[in-house]
Amino acid sequence: MIDLINAVKTYETGTRALNGVDIHIDDGEFVFLVGQSGSGKSTIIKLLTGEIKPDGGSVLVNGYRLESIRRSSVPYLRRTLGVIFQDFRLIANKTVYENVSFAMRVIGASNAEIKKRVPYVLDLVGLETKARRLPHELSGGEQQRVAIARALINNPTMIIADEPTGNLDPARSFEIMLLLEQINALGTTVMVVTHEKGLVDRFTKRVIAIEGGKVISDGMDGYYNYEAE
Repeated sequence: MIDLINAVKTYETGTRALNGVDIHIDDGEFVFLVGQSGSGKSTIIKLLTGEIKPDGGSVLVNGYRLESIRRSSVPYLRRTLGVIFQDFRLIANKTVYENVSFAMRVIGASNAEIKKRVPYVLDLVGLETKARRLPHELSGGEQQRVAIARALINNPTMIIADEPTGNLDPARSFEIMLLLEQINALGTTVMVVTHEKGLVDRFTKRVIAIEGGKVISDGMDGYYNYEAE
């Protein structure tokens, strides 16, 4: 579960990135967070992942209160989250299997756990036959599927996808969104951060629109309201 209550963030430059943001996301929801560049989307991601703290208000993520979280607790918070980036961030000299298993090794998983979990997740994202390929041998869509598998491998309660289709063509973008929808159907909370209106319009999901550091609409037609502003 996520709760931002009157969240405020001002950077050292004096830029007020968030100006009293209120967002509640229940476990199991699928939510789009939309807005133009500079609207505050990236700041919200940084708050949710514990990269920064709010200057005011409250941020609660999966039981962790982030305005007062200890630095030693941040890794445990992040284990409850899977983050997917636009630029994939794969390790170039490691295979698909190694890229995904690496995230398990980091948290001390046993070889037996890895051998059981990695094939299951690769099958889930449709890469069961590509386990021994290197990233450069894959298409952009396949690389993003590896990134999704890596985000899923430690069984997080929530996936945060930051512009996950930004480097993909429309057909591959739609495939990635269908995959995220499938993951959500299995019980994982999904937040997709994007500015691609055409993609959002193809899915009937809750849309939270941000502008100027504030929520300007929130609902099943949120992006339409955003466009009308």
